[in-house]
Amino acid sequence: MEDHTPQLPDEDTLYEHYAFKVEKGQTPLRIDKYLMNFVENATRNKIQAAAKNGSIYVNDTPVKASYKVKPNDDIRVLFTHPPYENLLIGEDIPLDVVYEDDDLLVVNKPAGMVVHPGHGNYSGTLINALIYRFDNLPNNSSERPGLVHRIDKDTSGLLVIAKTEKAMADLSLQFAEKTSEREYVALVWGNVEADEGTIEGNIGRHPKNRLQNTVFLGDEAEKGKPAITHYKVLERLGYVTLVSCKLETGRTHQIRVHMKHIGHTLFNDERYGGEKILKGTTFTKYKQFVENCFKVLPRQALHAKTLGFTHPGTGEFMQFTSDIPDDMLQCIDKWKGYSKHQEVD
Repeated sequence: MEDHTPQLPDEDTLYEHYAFKVEKGQTPLRIDKYLMNFVENATRNKIQAAAKNGSIYVNDTPVKASYKVKPNDDIRVLFTHPPYENLLIGEDIPLDVVYEDDDLLVVNKPAGMVVHPGHGNYSGTLINALIYRFDNLPNNSSERPGLVHRIDKDTSGLLVIAKTEKAMADLSLQFAEKTSEREYVALVWGNVEADEGTIEGNIGRHPKNRLQNTVFLGDEAEKGKPAITHYKVLERLGYVTLVSCKLETGRTHQIRVHMKHIGHTLFNDERYGGEKILKGTTFTKYKQFVENCFKVLPRQALHAKTLGFTHPGTGEFMQFTSDIPDDMLQCIDKWKGYSKHQEVD
């Protein structure tokens, strides 16, 4: 009789690609549905195929796609090949280098470029460009060569890259001890009432959508890491506001999460709901205007404008500023024109 039992990979050859611990309040849910909220760019078919191949483990046991997750389950997705982000290949990709010396370089990253390879983005990243250009870049604590910090794929702006072990250690410490300077410019939905303010709220993974982060306060604060953002209004443009945000900490999606938390989601930030019309009128003409703004700026309105740090070799404080890119400027100009001719409540 033919054996139709699926052949499970040898434990010695498995590589962990994802690992999650199910939240305490999770209601029973099929694991294929559950993982769709946790794995970026994953389809249910791909998740079901992984389960059929014996690649999804719960509490160290392979499970079927129909398995229902329970609170505190340890979920791991294992494959016979290493994660693609670990297989780094240099690529000849042009970089906008603002400054470079023997210790470091500062680059102005365009919107749309991923900083490091990850699920769904295995080439065309800043890391691919760096390892093509440089040999033996030092690894950070996450084994990513050269990276001291990162910005999101659709955020434009400045990044510092370490070229030596000393520079990596020194610059990483500055970011950890909050002595570096990082200022962003953002266009957000709504009229930000206070001219300036500080947002404090621990940031962690959203319990129901792992592709988002959220703010945890009070008894739940321990679910996130401390995060502080200082904001200042640059210009009020009716139903949107142009703001400057200075980071005291550097959590993933920090500005995007903090501004949403105070009711001012970034303009056209699809992941956090900013691609919908969140403020304004019901007139068709207004809807068309906003749609045109979305077309001009097909990403979240966020730019890493200023970067400052103490040079690890000379001890000199260095500050770099980059121009707001054209797509964002065009969108801001459209709102300036609109707000001049409208009275906003």
